[in-house]
Amino acid sequence: MTTLKILALAAGTAFLSSDNIQNNRSVNSNTDNSLLAQKNSLIPVNTALKDNKIQVALLLDTSNSMDGLIDQAKSRLWNIVNTLTTLKYNGNAPQIEIALYEYGNDGIRDENYIRQVTPLTQDLDLISEKLFALRTNGGSEYCGAVIRDASANLNWDSNEKSMKLIYIAGNEAFDQGKINYKDVVSKAKGKNIYTNTIFCGSREEGIQTFWQNGASLGGGKYFNIDSDRKVMYIETPYDIRISECNAKLNDTYIYYGNHGSEYRLKQITQDKNAEMQSASNLVERAVAKSKKNAYKNDHWDLVDKAEKDASFIASVKESELPAELKGKSKEEIQKAITAKAAAREKIQKEIEELSQKRQSYIDGEMKKRGTDDSDDLGKAIESSILELAKKNGYSL
Repeated sequence: MTTLKILALAAGTAFLSSDNIQNNRSVNSNTDNSLLAQKNSLIPVNTALKDNKIQVALLLDTSNSMDGLIDQAKSRLWNIVNTLTTLKYNGNAPQIEIALYEYGNDGIRDENYIRQVTPLTQDLDLISEKLFALRTNGGSEYCGAVIRDASANLNWDSNEKSMKLIYIAGNEAFDQGKINYKDVVSKAKGKNIYTNTIFCGSREEGIQTFWQNGASLGGGKYFNIDSDRKVMYIETPYDIRISECNAKLNDTYIYYGNHGSEYRLKQITQDKNAEMQSASNLVERAVAKSKKNAYKNDHWDLVDKAEKDASFIASVKESELPAELKGKSKEEIQKAITAKAAAREKIQKEIEELSQKRQSYIDGEMKKRGTDDSDDLGKAIESSILELAKKNGYSL
């Protein structure tokens, strides 16, 4: 795994339909209408105790001076997803879920200045959308309060084999606010939720302001980063072809439902957001989209839906279908879906092969340059995920 292959918060961000309401409640007692609208658009998380999961909650400081942190998160989101998708448990790829919080922002109407932006969700386009919508503003940073809310109110999996991680990043003292961080992180650890802390500043200052202590009590890792550092990208000979495959991959999606066309458009929008950060970032997103255990869209895509529920096609209403499938028989619809599924599998396989070559190229360049990217949000998250994964019985 290259040091460049990082994540970046998952963090987070959003979209979906009022027919799929997420039961995780937001922490804010004075939630505004826009947040309620967001909650009504979330996909419910499956709570069935089947396969284990990897769940990551990203808690980002959005007070003044944290624009660099948010930019790093945008640039590293798909790296983190790709790091998570390399992990296996007993040879199987776990389901990936990410949640996003912001805290320390005066614009948040909560006494502790915290907001659940998204619950734990498989909807990675939602995470991306909401992450790119975050804006910084002055405020007070209460780490104990936001960790308490995330550990208590997110839909954490009860399977003891699931890996549950909190990442909190900020630049003010960790012990601010009325909520005692020591109690909070200790209780979270008691539920096998590990708290990792990322201080945006010098290592010594982070230690003096209790960020290291928070991680130690929470069973996680402590890091310090330069949040204003620009993310470094290495272009490779495989990037253009992967981007071309991404465009072809998008063509294999068949939307359905009252809001299907909106979700289809959001998929394209998040491609553009990734590309806005850099061409390499778009490539990372394309690689993430090729991973079945990470990028799932059965809430709006007929191909994913049919794979999850083979009986769905027999009951789908014509009014829920896109124009090109209206008036078609069930057999014709099934044939179209089967063709798209086959095309998708072929494209995903090509992206996987290209991404392996791309990673080898990046690893070689990093070695030649002797580049140290340890002072980066993504690297901090990646290294801790790999270490904690090993302790919990996961392998690459």
